[in-house]
Formats: sequence, C-alpha cells, structure tokens
Amino acid sequence: MMEYTLPIIIGVIIGTICRIIMLRTDYRQYPTYLHGKIIHLSLGFIAASLGSLAVPAIMEKEFTAVTLLTVAATQFRDVRNMERSTLAEVDSFELVSRGKTYIEGIAISFESRNYLVMFTAFLATLSFIVWNIFAALAVGAICLIIGQVLMSGSTLKDIVDIEHSKLSFDGAGLYVDNIYIMNIGLPERQEEILKYGMGFILIPKNINIIITIGNLGQRQAILHDVSSSLGVFRDSGTPALTPLIKRDLDDGRLGIFILPQIRDVKTAMDVIGSVPVLESAVRMPSESNSLKKGEKSK
Repeated sequence: MMEYTLPIIIGVIIGTICRIIMLRTDYRQYPTYLHGKIIHLSLGFIAASLGSLAVPAIMEKEFTAVTLLTVAATQFRDVRNMERSTLAEVDSFELVSRGKTYIEGIAISFESRNYLVMFTAFLATLSFIVWNIFAALAVGAICLIIGQVLMSGSTLKDIVDIEHSKLSFDGAGLYVDNIYIMNIGLPERQEEILKYGMGFILIPKNINIIITIGNLGQRQAILHDVSSSLGVFRDSGTPALTPLIKRDLDDGRLGIFILPQIRDVKTAMDVIGSVPVLESAVRMPSESNSLKKGEKSK
C-alpha cells in the first residue's frame, strides 16, 4: 500500500483546496468567520480523504472499504440538517429574515459541495495512479473550474428587467408604480417612508419567470439580501417600516418597497440583480405537456 501514499496525499490536498475555494463569506455573512469556516473546512478535509482512499481500496479489491462512502453520504446529509437548524434558529432574530426557502437552498449547497470535494479527490488520486502527478494536477484544476461553474447559478438580472420607481400614496395606500404595497395611516410614517424608502419594479422576461419570482421564498430572499447589503431603516416593533414585495396580478410584475440605510439607486439595483435564483423557486410551466398540447390545438 506504500505506492498509494503519495497519490492519496495529492488527492487530499487537491480536494481540500477545492473546498477552500468554494468556501466564501460574502454579503450574506455566512459562514461566519472563524468558527463556521473551521467546521466546513474540517468536513471538506474528511470528504477529500474519503474520496482519495476509495481509489486504492477498489484497486486492492477491498470492496468493504468502499462502504465508507455510504457512511460519508449519511454524515453529509447531517451537514444539511445542521445548516438548516442553525440558520432557522438565528433567522428569527434578523430584522429582515431569510425565509425557509433561502435557508433550504443554503443547506443543500453545503451538502452538495462536500460531494464535489469527494469526487475531485477521487479523480485526482485515480489520475495520479493511472498516469502521473501532472495528470492529477490537470484533473484537479478541471474539477476546480467545474466546481466554480456549479457554484455560480442564475441571478435575478438574468431573468428580469429592473427599474427604479418612485413611491407614492393614494390616501393611506402605499404604491410602487401602480402596485399596491400596504396601508399606512399615520402621516408621520408616510413622511418617513417617502424620505427613506425606495421602490423598484421587476419585469419578468417570460411566463416561466412570472411563476418563479412570484414564489414567496424568492421574494423574501430579495428583501433579505438587499437589507443585508444596504442596511434597513427599521427596528423591532415597527411593522410600518417593514420592506415588502407585492405582485401585479395582471402581468406578474413585482413591486419592491425597501428602506435601505444606503440610499443609492444604482447600488440597490446591482444588489437586487445579484440575488440568486433559488432552485426550489424555479418553475417551468412552458415545458408542461398539457400546455404544449393546448397551444397546438389552437
């Protein structure tokens, strides 16, 4: 087994590097620095070790050792549960919460990245044994690129057009363009909203996008990301100063009402455009067989 020592080490190193690259603390402030990162880097090291050890186990026909991968899959599912429970606990203390859909998306991504690390280490070790260290480094680099591509999913700017719109009141009703947001009766609150608030319109590009951005979890993700990046002009116990998103039922547009600390239109539009499209919110009604049959029958 000594001839496998160097390939295993190289595989573990490449796999761990892959996890380091995929672990970033961004505007969402998760994972937190430092303790949250230590947990995920440790799990990444374990995943890389399991992926590397699987290759010599198979080559030596020690197939019982491969059952460790089954144990690893169970442990990584626990990672998703850990992330879900942790984020759900702290979410209630956010001024603008993430929402369950956003939390589930984050939890799934952390689980899946451990599998990517495992496959990277597996392929790097296998390439070293079959060819040489240069092949292992090349395969590792390709896996790192693939990992980066898989991390970068769609964002809102890819699926909607974003326009700035002034806030207005019609009696006690607050409107963004012609989209009703909520009722504000106190004149003092109305003045604060007109002074500190901002409005934006999201225009979907097709019928699939109308359904996707109408998802309540996707809407909450928009409000949370904007509030995390630009701050929010509110405190607990002030429901009138709660950012909201409402939908135009006629055409599927979204009206966004936010109260940012940084009131810069260009920055706010960039932040909204960078909000990830949640996988669980994506809908494709145009691909429905029933809809296609209906269109053909016309």
